[in-house]
Amino acid sequence: MDIQNIIVSHDNTRNHLDGVSTMIQKGKITTIIGPNGCGKSTLLSVLSRNNTPKSGNVSLENKDLLHYKSKEFAKKLAIVYQQNEIPKDLTIEKLVSFGRLPYQTILKRNHEEDTKAIEWALACTNLLEKRNTDLEALSGGERQRVWIAMALAQQSEILCLDEPTTYLDIFYQIELLELVKALNKEHGFTIVMVLHDINQAIRYSDQIILMKAGQIVAEGAPREVITREVIKEVYGVESIFHEDKQLGFYMVPLGI
Repeated sequence: MDIQNIIVSHDNTRNHLDGVSTMIQKGKITTIIGPNGCGKSTLLSVLSRNNTPKSGNVSLENKDLLHYKSKEFAKKLAIVYQQNEIPKDLTIEKLVSFGRLPYQTILKRNHEEDTKAIEWALACTNLLEKRNTDLEALSGGERQRVWIAMALAQQSEILCLDEPTTYLDIFYQIELLELVKALNKEHGFTIVMVLHDINQAIRYSDQIILMKAGQIVAEGAPREVITREVIKEVYGVESIFHEDKQLGFYMVPLGI
């Protein structure tokens, strides 16, 4: 996915994205991080076509995103938001089945393919045994997995996750990020996600895009991007770094 000189302005007073250019690598986990209001979620919304840039363009497989028909694009990219409205009296399986809508028309539906895709999505997210459970009865972590399962049922090549660990306790955060890693490593998904936790971004990403004030400050492999100098510049925080055989490379914030 090629991103060229994207400018987004919601209120004509400032640019929420100010000339952003980058490349999302196929088959990799790319995480966008940065302070609140830096443009992380706005960039993700441009990639998912939920926000049309003022100027610039994004292309996928050498085709402008805006030139894809809706169902065609849904087969290429799926997105899961940090908060989703829970429909009442809806089971897990029913919600996941909505991921098959891009493959259905009034006159045509492949029930066998739909069933296979739904079963696979439920299995990937460890929800098979709860398939008939109402969404209202689930924990926050389980609900996030259901929305991811619906996205997986789309069988898109790219999965975008907007702050998927927000509002989750540490157990569900790790469970979800391990699922993301498995989807990438075992099934070849290209993952683009927004995270707040820098150490989680280091641990679970192949590439990091670090943003500040609507611009990309640094991008590349975690060790290249996350440095003492960059963290001070972007977050205004002093930090030190450690490396451990078990924990790997990680950051410890010291103060402001």
